[in-house]
Amino acid sequence: MRKHAKPSGKSASDAPAGTVRVRALPVRSAVRLRRPVDIWHKPALSAVVALAIPDLTLWALGRLDLILYTSAGAMCALYAHGLPYAARARTLPWVVLGMVASLGVALTAASLVTSTALLVVCASLVAAAHKVACEATRIGPPGNIILTFVASTAFFVPQRLGQVPLHLALALGTGVLAWLVCMAPALIRPQGPERTVVARALEAAAGLLRTEAGAGGGEPAGVAHARHATASAVNAAWHTLFLVPVPTPARAAARAGLERLLVRAESALGSAGDAVGTAAGSGGREAHLADADADIEARTPIETRAAAETRATAGTVTEARPQPRTAAEACTGTGATTEADCLTGWARELRSGRPVPEAGLSAARAEELAGAAAEAPGPRRPAPGQPYGVRAVLARMAPGSPLLPIGARVVAGCVLAGWVSMAVGVGHPYWAVVTAASIYQANTTLSWQRALQRVLGNLLGLLLYTALLPLVHMGPLAMIGLALACQLGTEAGITRNYWLGSVCVTPMALLLTQFGSQVPATTLIADRWIDTVVGAAVGLVCCVLVTNRRAADRIEVALGRVAAAETIAARLLAAGPATDVDDPREIRRARDRLAGCLIELREAADVAAGEWWQPVLPEERIAHAEQRGHRALAGLVRRLSAPTLAA
Repeated sequence: MRKHAKPSGKSASDAPAGTVRVRALPVRSAVRLRRPVDIWHKPALSAVVALAIPDLTLWALGRLDLILYTSAGAMCALYAHGLPYAARARTLPWVVLGMVASLGVALTAASLVTSTALLVVCASLVAAAHKVACEATRIGPPGNIILTFVASTAFFVPQRLGQVPLHLALALGTGVLAWLVCMAPALIRPQGPERTVVARALEAAAGLLRTEAGAGGGEPAGVAHARHATASAVNAAWHTLFLVPVPTPARAAARAGLERLLVRAESALGSAGDAVGTAAGSGGREAHLADADADIEARTPIETRAAAETRATAGTVTEARPQPRTAAEACTGTGATTEADCLTGWARELRSGRPVPEAGLSAARAEELAGAAAEAPGPRRPAPGQPYGVRAVLARMAPGSPLLPIGARVVAGCVLAGWVSMAVGVGHPYWAVVTAASIYQANTTLSWQRALQRVLGNLLGLLLYTALLPLVHMGPLAMIGLALACQLGTEAGITRNYWLGSVCVTPMALLLTQFGSQVPATTLIADRWIDTVVGAAVGLVCCVLVTNRRAADRIEVALGRVAAAETIAARLLAAGPATDVDDPREIRRARDRLAGCLIELREAADVAAGEWWQPVLPEERIAHAEQRGHRALAGLVRRLSAPTLAA
């Protein structure tokens, strides 16, 4: 997929009317391994603990036939690990309720409906609801696949209506357990999630500075990609910090420290305007930061002054400060290291769990974070006028939403995959439904990659399950241990590539099937393989036939929003430095609006570029809009960083 379009010298308007382009579907990039996500172990360990407790309890009671229902609630422990604990405490109950509701629909249908074909339709509709809801709420990994896997399986489990309340109670009880497990780390590192997301922003900003320094001039694709990655990481970090409550002065001071670091990371975008036309000068950046640090003393935030007074009382602050020993200290001390090294050092400090390092800021930014303006005291808040919560979710699902074609693809693909599986005589048609539901991504190219990854991973997973059969035959306790090990392996591998995680998902799914009923291993392996191929093939056919023409329309909307945000930014920049106390707040809102619009434009362009059959995209307009937008964004960031603003 083309990541960043550049002017080609040929406008899209020069293309013949009705021209479409057919993209080649990649193979090598689909199987390439990436670096693992930094927090993969957190959902992995949470899920293992949440699954192990009920599994071992059921084993002790001799009721392993109930393991599907306890697993439904326990697997909710995989969600919301990127959220601060206060937001996680509010989000996980909704995940659990969604899981229990889906399970209730599936079990009720299984007890009342006798037609397998009709059950396939019901499972497909629920799978589409999961996909649209997870995309609209932006719940994050693992997305809809866990909900769909559990619900689709439950549609085909023999059930009596009188058993449904007990089974739902088991799922709800283990869901409460999953909530407790996911919230337990707050007792040890209450700031863990927000420190991690700020560290990511710092690392992205450091990568941008190094890329600019290596580019030497102009705007190569690497600089554009690094700038977008930095803007996205900073934007995500701000949204995460917005979710952090500040009920006490201590919590406010802790959050303010993270905000200061994030502002310093955001200042890397201030060189974007220079990178568009000329090389970014690292020496000029160091001089600017040194001048900004010199202006801090008289306008230091309250939290920083209190910390300094405490250190002075303890005898740790002297007139002659010792030579810095870490990159973080060097940033606020002698300036012996580069800005990129400073940001990387700060990120390392945040991940290590040490106290939040101090970041030198200009007077204007320090006053902003400390709430110096009497009209808006306290930590930074989102810009007003933006929908959030339930309103934002409903807006993303409104008529005309690009999510609706994806939902239509899921329904069509899952129904046809399940029916084809029934036609070839497979005894587990829900596997074909789950496979079809799992491959649908934002566009055709990503869906093709996911289908390829799913087929490859399941094939290797079946080979792994065959090798593990001697251990499976050792008894239920060994099966529980293998299932937990596969769960851990899934989370360890899936962030590197989906196919690698699928290698462990496949034997785990087969083990869960074996707990409820004894089916010959050869039958299970054959059914799984046939359903995988059928689900992937039929799903891809439906993906191509059910086109997403709204992807190109989304680009036009995003271009309009970027133009409007860039106009507002240009007006503020043209006005020059102002002394009005509301000016920094207005510039901050314009910066937030423009950054969000630029991210939305890039995402819309990437989605549309990955559609297999799509009109020619306005690449030149997109490139010009991004260049102008990032130049204006850089100006806003520099304006907020300028010491003259607080003079």
